[in-house]
This record gives sequence, C-alpha cells and structure tokens, in this order.
Amino acid sequence: MSHDVVNQPPPRVDLDEYATNAALVEGVERHDAAWAHHRLHLTGQRVGAASFQRDAERANRHEPVLHTHDRYGHRIDEVEYDDAYHRIIGAAVADGAHTSAYVEPMPGANIARAMTFMLYAQIEPGHACPVSMTHAVVPVLQQHDQDEWLRRTFSTTYEPELRVGKHSALFGMAMTEKQGGSDVRANTTTATPIGDGRYVLNGHKWFCSAPMSDAFLVLAQAPGGLSCFLLPRILDDGARNGIRIQRLKDKLGNRANASSEVEYEDAVATLVGEEGRGVRTIIDMVARTRLDCVLGSTAGMRQATAEAAWHARHRSAFGRTLIDQPAMTAVLADLQLETEAATATALRLARAHDDDATGEEIAFRRLATAVAKYWICKRGPGHAYEALECLGGNGYTESFPLAMRYREQPVMAVWEGSGNVIALDVLRALGRDGDSLAAFDAEVARAAGADRRLDDWIAHTRRLADDVASDPQPDAAARRLVSALALALQGSLLVRHAPHAVADAFCAARLSGDPFGGALYGALPPGVDAAAIAARA
Repeated sequence: MSHDVVNQPPPRVDLDEYATNAALVEGVERHDAAWAHHRLHLTGQRVGAASFQRDAERANRHEPVLHTHDRYGHRIDEVEYDDAYHRIIGAAVADGAHTSAYVEPMPGANIARAMTFMLYAQIEPGHACPVSMTHAVVPVLQQHDQDEWLRRTFSTTYEPELRVGKHSALFGMAMTEKQGGSDVRANTTTATPIGDGRYVLNGHKWFCSAPMSDAFLVLAQAPGGLSCFLLPRILDDGARNGIRIQRLKDKLGNRANASSEVEYEDAVATLVGEEGRGVRTIIDMVARTRLDCVLGSTAGMRQATAEAAWHARHRSAFGRTLIDQPAMTAVLADLQLETEAATATALRLARAHDDDATGEEIAFRRLATAVAKYWICKRGPGHAYEALECLGGNGYTESFPLAMRYREQPVMAVWEGSGNVIALDVLRALGRDGDSLAAFDAEVARAAGADRRLDDWIAHTRRLADDVASDPQPDAAARRLVSALALALQGSLLVRHAPHAVADAFCAARLSGDPFGGALYGALPPGVDAAAIAARA
C-alpha cells in the first residue's frame, strides 16, 4: 500500500549517549576522569532513553507561563513550567550537572561535571541555564563566606517550590539593563544601605534568566559605586522579596527556559564583596558561565552531528545508503571534525578548572576560555544548519530535534558577551596579562613539529598577535586574532590527541589556506580519510 512506511530511519532512542560519543570517552581517559566512567554511562543511558527525549520535546513545546497574581489578586510573580521540565532539571541536579566538581574536588572532577552537563544539554538545552549559573556562582560564594547558600547549592535534591527551609538552591544572575547592555557600568538600579550589610534595591533588569531561581547575583549602584548583591527570592520570614517579573522574553530559541524582565521594588539584598567592586566580584561567575557556553555549544554540535549521521546510516537513495555516498560522507566528516575540535577544546578547558590547576594552568584558562567561547559558539549555528539539511524535509520540521537545535545554538554566542565583547576582552587580556598569552602559547607549542601546517599556522598567529599589539587601534583586527588563536589551540589539541585521520583532516581543512576549508561544510580537501572520520559520528 502507498502508506507503508519504508526507507525511514528508526527513532534514535534508547542509546547510551556517552558510550556512542568516542571523543568524550577518550577525553575521560586523557584528563584523569576514568573514575567517572560508570556514572557517565548511567547518565548517557538516562538522556538517551525515549522517555527523556519525549520530555525534552514536551518542555520545549509547553513553554513557561508567567503568573503575576493569584486568583485573589495577590502579587505572586511565579513562572509555571511543564512537569517535563521539572523531571529534566531534577535528573540533571541529581546527577551533579551543577556543582559536583566542587563536592568531589579531585583530579578530573570538572571533566566529569562537564560531561554530565553536556550529556543533558545535548538533549534538552533550556534547563542548562540555571544549572550553569548555579555551578558558576560557587566560587563567588566561597570567596565571600556565604556558607549557608553554598551548602544549599551542593545539594542534589531539586525543590522547585517557593518556601523557607529548603535544603537546596538554584541561582540566577541579573546584570543587563536596557540602557546599557554589555556596558554594566551604565546600570541605574540603586542599592540603598539599611544596615547589617543589607540594602534595598530599586530599578530594573532587562534580562534575568531563570527567574524562578532561589537567589540571584545582581549588580546595582551603591553609594560606593557599582556593587554585587545576593538577592533571595524569598525572605527569612517567608515573605516574597520585591522582585516583580514584568514579562517573559519571547525568544528565538531556549524556549523551555524562562528569561524575563524584572523590576525591583525595595528588594532586600546582601552586599557581596566591597562597594564599587561589583564587576570584580562577579567576574568569576561570568568566566564559569562562559565555559558552560562552550560546553553547551559543543553538546549541540554533538546532537546535530549524531542525528545527521543516524539519518544517513539508515536512509538509502539511488541504490546506496546516504553515508556511503561520497558527497554525504564528506559533509558528515566535516561536521564531525568541528565536533571533535570543540570537544577537545571544551574538555581541555574543563580540566584546567580543577583544584590541582597550577599557576600556568590558571593563566592559560583565563585567555583560552574567552578565545574558545568566541569561536566555538560562533561556529554552532552554521553547524546546526548543515546537520539539519542532512535530514532533508524532516530536519526542517519540529518533529525532529534539529529544528530546535538550530534555534538554540545562537544563544550561546550572545549570552555572557557577544562576539565583539569577547574579542575585545581578549585584546584587553593580552594587553595587561602577559602570563596568559605565554601559557596559551606554551600549550599550543606542545604540538610543535608534529604537523607542518600547524607549525605554519602557529607562526602566523604569533605574527598576528605581535601586529595587533603594536597597532594603536587594534580593535578592528580583534576578531581575526581571536579566530587564529582558537584554530591554533584546536589544531594543537587534535594533533596531539585525536586519531590521525581527524588531526590530518583538521589541519588540511582549517589551517592550510584552502579557500573553502571550514567556510561551508563538506568541501574537504582531497586526500582526507572522510569515511574514518564519519565513522566516529
């Protein structure tokens, strides 16, 4: 009959998403986290289950709803999420996707946490926002004696209800205001001291992600200048704090997660750090969330590549499966190359955040995190589009996950500093922090002599860095330099650690001056082993 379904791939469900990702498994061994294999397999099986994937789809279709008042007219400012969202974030918290690296601070702890975070974000990215911010707030809480809040962030219990006496806590962050955007020093929200380290905040925030979090780090203008505050959603006596959710943002993607505009009306907050040192206080949180942008974009690349490869392995045309046709093999190999490079970079950065990091490692991550955030997050949207096209018309429908992924990837490039902000941050770091550039260069140079194309690229990047440093107006070249630094790091990591087919193809396609290399996926140079690379997808 004409309605018999043939030549369609089976659902890509009930797989171990960790075991099927060769680059992740290899990264665990390379970065001292072999002790986490078993738990990562369990997480991989959980997120690969058909039920989890149905929840992911449902959470993105049944979007959060704002309730400003209850039926009696009381102001409540609550966001209602679908039960599927609660199941997803509850599982992620139970598996330690937020703060496990701090609870078990051993070598490889940040690798295990990063992989857990990535496995969950691969299937449902919206919930990853509050998970990431809770992870990122820990260094700030540690440095400023917020022991009770710290204890609550370490909990693996998810408690979405608003009440006093909760054992757990999730954190959000609110910096951006509509008149300033990235220029947070233009903020106008005021903080008036009321004694005992407490202040009342009045003003607005243009973006407050995850407004149902238990507490937030907020920037506001105190008498001594721009300062950082810890703002709880509920006060010690059980009263709701003066946080008024004005509306939820109608976003391109990230639909399962609520982002909001908020007004503060005498909202009570506690000063964190010193007055006038707000940016300095919150910068560690920003750095960690930037790392999670890299992890999230990489997770999205993995989902996109895996879905495209699954389709190509189970779909036939013109007498052969798609993956065996050279044009498709080249596209899948190129998508996998991008995923491998992002994965290697993300895991190297995560390992540099462990407690045993040396001074050189800390200097390396200061520069490399910004470089990777710029490059990997910018590569995400184009990568998602190409993978979507591999599925043809199916990929363009909301019945398959790549439409969601295509809408999702741009947020990682925007969140925590869009392209120009990050590129200029890199320039400032290079200008004032010679240790970071030296540590970055030392890391890249560990592959010296292994591949002539990489050696030439590193030399080119060093010349470019020197030229930018001597340029009285370097801003115009910032993006070129950051892109060159990112490719040098990715090339070095792959040459040292990836299979030869992957490293050779990356150098040929990304570092050799081919006008098509990396511009459009699938235009690989002659001689690369596309089939071997595609097999890793």
